Amino acid sequence: MTYDATIELNRRVTGARPASAFLPLALAAAVLAGCANPSHRAPVEDRGSRQAGPTATAAPEVAPKPPPGQENLGKPGYYAVKPGDTLIRIGLENGQNWRDIARWNNLENPDRIEVGQVVRVQPPAADTNGVVVRPVLPASRGETRAANGSASGASSAPSAAAAPAASATAPASAAPTPTAPSSTSSAARDGDDDLNWTWPAAGSVAAGFDDVRSKGLAIVGKAGDPVYAAADGRVVYAGSGLRGYGNLIIVKHNATYLSAYAHNQALLVKEDQVVRRGQKIAEMGASDADRVQLHFEIRRQGKPVDPAKLLPPR
Repeated sequence: MTYDATIELNRRVTGARPASAFLPLALAAAVLAGCANPSHRAPVEDRGSRQAGPTATAAPEVAPKPPPGQENLGKPGYYAVKPGDTLIRIGLENGQNWRDIARWNNLENPDRIEVGQVVRVQPPAADTNGVVVRPVLPASRGETRAANGSASGASSAPSAAAAPAASATAPASAAPTPTAPSSTSSAARDGDDDLNWTWPAAGSVAAGFDDVRSKGLAIVGKAGDPVYAAADGRVVYAGSGLRGYGNLIIVKHNATYLSAYAHNQALLVKEDQVVRRGQKIAEMGASDADRVQLHFEIRRQGKPVDPAKLLPPR
């Protein structure tokens, strides 16, 4: 009997399988035993320690862009914008027309200025477009005044409609002639001081100037009482855009002086209008105030001065 026949006979008699039949099972058991052996662990990839792609670098911090005009910070004739400033307030504080400041600084939107921005508040040497109204001095302070007629009503205040101007007093001399801005020499400044002031309202003074709490005079009266221009000049602001002043008029008299008239109930003049000493320009009111009054300021080169020292005795 051959070897293969013997194996087949043995299988049929005993039901046993040949050894070769157990080889796949033995191999599988060996593999499983190898995986269970601690000394033959599969490698583990530490994904946290690997970087995808090229070596990553932190993005550099971008420094904030400085406000415009920093190259002029601290120079004479320039001003650094503070919190709460508007171009109107900057003009008042520096004795300038806010429109001129916008033009000198090429501001497309005068309402958009940044804290820390440095703006020019004095005219550049090449600026010949600005005008200054020179006062016309009458022969005496008791001259006869002619009626001014009706003034065109213009108020940017939302709650006060401009009323037709009533008959107002004004000097009988010729209308003031706009001239080029004067130089800053002492002679020019002395000439600018030769203004003929008059009281802007007939009421009594309820609060005087003290350079800390009050930058002007508080003149009381009744709603609708006339408010007069205190000297010849040109209106550089008429509106309600300056907080704390209500319906406000600012008149620029020359390169040195301007005057402000606040809390009116109606404004009877418009910006860039030439006004005469004693001309009715507004009606007294209580806008942005707790009582009817005229808050009156005189500013010399933007600095408030005591109006009582410049106005004539009553």
